Amino acid sequence: MRRSLVVLALFAFLRVSPGDGQRPPDHGTAVIVVGQEATLPIPSLQGGKANQDVADLLFLRLLRLGPGLVTAGDRGFTPELARFHRRDSLTLVFDLDQRARWHDGVPVTAGDVVFAFTRARDRNIDPQRAVLLRNVQSVVAVGDYRVEVAFTKVYGEQLYDAVWHVHPLPAHLLDTIPAERVGTSAYARAPIGNGPYRWVRRESGRLLELAAVPDFFLGEPKVDRVVFLLARDPEAQLNLILDGTGDALENITPISNVRRVAARDDYRVVAVPTFTVGYLLFNQRAYGNRLIPHPILSDVDVRRALAMAMDRQQMIRATFGDYGAVAEGPVAQLHWIRDPTQRASRYDPSAASQLLARRGWRDTDGDGILDRNGERLSLRLNFPGTSAVRALLAAQAQEYLRQIGVQIELVRLDGPVWYERRTKGEFDIDFSSAIMDPSPSGLVQSWSCGGRAGSNVGQYCNPAVDSLLEVAIADRRNPRRSWQDVIRTINADAPAIFLYAPASAAAVHRRYGNVIIQPESWWASMWRWRVTPGRQLPRDMSSPPR
Repeated sequence: MRRSLVVLALFAFLRVSPGDGQRPPDHGTAVIVVGQEATLPIPSLQGGKANQDVADLLFLRLLRLGPGLVTAGDRGFTPELARFHRRDSLTLVFDLDQRARWHDGVPVTAGDVVFAFTRARDRNIDPQRAVLLRNVQSVVAVGDYRVEVAFTKVYGEQLYDAVWHVHPLPAHLLDTIPAERVGTSAYARAPIGNGPYRWVRRESGRLLELAAVPDFFLGEPKVDRVVFLLARDPEAQLNLILDGTGDALENITPISNVRRVAARDDYRVVAVPTFTVGYLLFNQRAYGNRLIPHPILSDVDVRRALAMAMDRQQMIRATFGDYGAVAEGPVAQLHWIRDPTQRASRYDPSAASQLLARRGWRDTDGDGILDRNGERLSLRLNFPGTSAVRALLAAQAQEYLRQIGVQIELVRLDGPVWYERRTKGEFDIDFSSAIMDPSPSGLVQSWSCGGRAGSNVGQYCNPAVDSLLEVAIADRRNPRRSWQDVIRTINADAPAIFLYAPASAAAVHRRYGNVIIQPESWWASMWRWRVTPGRQLPRDMSSPPR
């Protein structure tokens, strides 16, 4: 009943009233079905994919990552608010497009760039972003439309750091609001940006609406209205597509639902690679006690044996079909450093059993479980019960390991409880899934010795990896090779069983042409979409709000 009321309200909201003028035949509306709500879509203020998706329609970056998503060097970036040149090895110069305007008509200036960087680099305001910008020495306005960014050292991702972590913000609207109060301000309730869409309204728990900026300086958007329609349950999301309420859904699960959409004549399924990697993380310290090594998993040979016991190719094929690949290590499908020929481990259960036997693990009492010195090879595998994919793969992992004499207890937990135990190190094996940064330098957070105080909850530490990370970050000649050295060394240590690097299956209505989906920001190029003339739906015909 509740869903029916939401759908009826949505149709009423998008109805064609008698007084509405009709839009050109290649213009229209897009209703995007989402599972998470954007509550604060202001860059640098709140994280989360839902907020980012909306923010990337409201706000532009200085430059955007190009199609190859290469984060090292000065090539492959696409201008948005600015063009750039290099003054020297430590200084980048950005010239703003003087046509750019905030949605209230005020020009975007160098002062807005400096303002945003000043707040982002303040450890008291945004400590995490300040760490990411630690190599930025200064950001200075030179006149109204030029910005100089100076760095403390030479390294390969200077340009990436300058344009990815910070969006310019409207200083004339925010400089009188204390940073800690922006989230509760009038500006946060109706953000003013400089992108192809402007804010219209948000109905908490239901929908969020944006309208096109007709005189957007990079070109007129053909999709005049964008509505993000909230449905938290995956089946409810799918039903909103199948009954024609929604125009796009970014992540169809499970595979059986992908087939249902693909069978429709009015929708297409688009496979989009992601920055996601799923893996079984080994705790190298004792369960709940980081002062002592794990009695089983601190042994690298045991970890290697457990990895070899699983037919990851078969597991991923059964779970994802054509929408997933075996992970090559802590590397996603979209990472420019990936090497598809590399494998973290091979499937060889016989070799796995032999390796465990050499480490003293044998079934001495005939119960089917390996033991050593009276201790059974029994481990707990924690996973969040809200993830159907992880539940399915955890059961497969349990069966593969049972076949070589390893007992796995599956511990299904509510999301908050799972996260708390993970953070405290209360696990033997944790089923982790990470949406990684476009930059491989993010590996420092989870796979370096220094990361053990934060994201590196498995307590993996190899000084050789730390040294290789430093080399790769600084490398400006052949960074891909340096990063692959990092990945090979991590894989040899088997700190985790790297299982899957999935692609998302998106549903998109077939009436749209020029469909561009940017994997790092799904809907950022929606303003380039257009409706095929003659295929408009009733909701495409009404004039957008002014």
